[in-house]
Amino acid sequence: MTAPKLATKTPTKTAMHPADKASPRTSAKASSPLPPPKDAIALLKADHEAVNQLFAEYEGTRSVANKKALVAKICTALSVHVQIEEEIFYPAVKAALKDKLLVPEAMVEHAGVKNLIAQLEVAEPDGEVYDAKVKVLGEYVKHHVKEEHSDMFPQAKATSLDMAELGARMVTRRDELLADPAN
Repeated sequence: MTAPKLATKTPTKTAMHPADKASPRTSAKASSPLPPPKDAIALLKADHEAVNQLFAEYEGTRSVANKKALVAKICTALSVHVQIEEEIFYPAVKAALKDKLLVPEAMVEHAGVKNLIAQLEVAEPDGEVYDAKVKVLGEYVKHHVKEEHSDMFPQAKATSLDMAELGARMVTRRDELLADPAN
């Protein structure tokens, strides 16, 4: 006679922001992901790395279904990232630096990113033009990230801005946007 099978509950997967995922070095407690970065700049850098990884995955796939899924993830991640920068981070940095160039330039770059996102969200991954749009979007993002990392972030760190408070506000807003994208 065999032992009766015990009912086991399969854990459900919940959508998680890439910056919130536990690293491979985390302990075996998979149910306890690492907390998101609390510092505003660390949060933005984690977003940059996560979207960079998505672009790299896109470059490595030929499957139309995978391309569409990756582009949806890229567009969501970038849309949320852009919105929290524009609503929270940039106004604080602009005021602290009395900036008349860095933030306006970043906003113009965001406009280009938003334009390509809008085009990709309604397009089908059926050819060269789609791939070209994804490639150009990735190039825009790399250029933008490079400027933030080399110019904006060091200058912002040198101010009296409370990066932990800004980061907490950004995490809250990000979570709201991911829960209700129409928000």
